[in-house]
Parts: sequence; structure tokens; C-alpha cells
Amino acid sequence: MIKYNLRCKNKHEFESWFSDSNEFEKLKRNNLLECIYCNSKKVIKSIMSPRVVNQKKNKFDFISIEDLRSKKESLKKLKKFVESNFEFVGDKFASHVREIYYDSSRKKNIYGTTTPEERQELSDEGIELVSIPWIEKEN
Repeated sequence: MIKYNLRCKNKHEFESWFSDSNEFEKLKRNNLLECIYCNSKKVIKSIMSPRVVNQKKNKFDFISIEDLRSKKESLKKLKKFVESNFEFVGDKFASHVREIYYDSSRKKNIYGTTTPEERQELSDEGIELVSIPWIEKEN
């Protein structure tokens, strides 16, 4: 297994695991990779540092297919809950969350997308965010 840091054309950054480097290339060639934030199909590997593990000291724990399916179902339920109980504000999330944060009379549940820069700016202002892996029903 290999983990890559990925970046889309909109500069969203995220990580993903692949069975090997050939698997990443195969998925990219077949246009099967997409950004978890904006669904852009223009995804590239970004610079990453390798993780060296002393296999004598650290054992790798592999997740079973059943565990993966269970986690996927949990993410689907979480997504359904968010979509049912939060207002989608798209790429205007940063400005909307600031309005809510600085004006307590405007409290409401929202979700949307941010760029890494917007996420950092919000963090610098003390606004905490939670990122959720957003899976599509067909995945």
C-alpha cells in the first residue's frame, strides 16, 4: 500500500491510499480519480515525504473488506444526516461561517467547501472546522 498527497486543479489537497504506484496511474489514466471536495477529475500527486517503518518494531495493521464496507456505510449515513440537517453554501462556506461565528444571532448549520488557504485563515481566526470525506453513492 502507498499513500499519496493529492491536489486538484482548484488546489484542494487530500490524501488517498493505493495498492501501488501503478494503481494510481491506472485510475488517473481511466479518469477515475476525483477531488473529495469539488469532484474535479484533474487530480495530481503532490510532493510527499516517504514514511520509513522499521518492520521489526511496527507491524502494519490491514483493514478487512468488511471493515471498509462498514466505514463506508457510516460515512454514507453521516453524509445523509448533514445533507438533511445543514444548509449547503458551496464555495461560499468561508464567508458564511464567518458571519455565523461573529454574529451569534445568525446561528445555523451549514456545510460547503473551502480552499486550503481559506481553511488556514479560518483556523488563524479561531474558527474550528471539521472535514468529512464526502463519498458519492456510486463509489
